[in-house]
Amino acid sequence: MAIGAEDYIDQLLVKKYADEKVDNHDNMESMVDPNKMMGAMNDYASMYRNMMVLKQRLNIACYAINARTARYNKTSRY
Repeated sequence: MAIGAEDYIDQLLVKKYADEKVDNHDNMESMVDPNKMMGAMNDYASMYRNMMVLKQRLNIACYAINARTARYNKTSRY
């Protein structure tokens, strides 16, 4: 898969729109408050971090319970 204009029409379009400015985000007002968005992202990240810590603690507890209740049998070889 090539990047860029492949045929003559695409090359003409690239030349025509090469100097056009389309990122006029400074002129537009955002529909989402950036502070609220960052707050929501922070809440999500802290929730995920807490879930990871809980999962780790649960794994440690389950491992300890399984190790404590394990029964080992002696087997004689030969």
